[in-house]
Amino acid sequence: MEINHATAAFAALSQETRLDALRQLVKAGPAGLAAGAIAAAENVPAPTMSFHLKELAGAGLVRSRKEGRSVIYAADYGGIRALVEFLLADCCQGDPRLCGPYIVKEACA
Repeated sequence: MEINHATAAFAALSQETRLDALRQLVKAGPAGLAAGAIAAAENVPAPTMSFHLKELAGAGLVRSRKEGRSVIYAADYGGIRALVEFLLADCCQGDPRLCGPYIVKEACA
């Protein structure tokens, strides 16, 4: 991950509603959640939540798809993994005994 992508992801996560929405989506798994359901859970107006979800998508942390009239958002596990790997790239001066357990290479759904 390039530093500009990391800073965009951190900027997106620096807002409480976005961080909470991403946590909901991570819990929901690959099936994701409708934007309206996320908005209701956060007690945020739907247009406001749509704005926040688009920011997270632009940062590569969530993906969206249309299902009928709904937009379903799901965590982009590849984007989240890339951000974590960026953070841990130089962890403990690269000593795998210390940081290896935190960098899991298995594919998330």
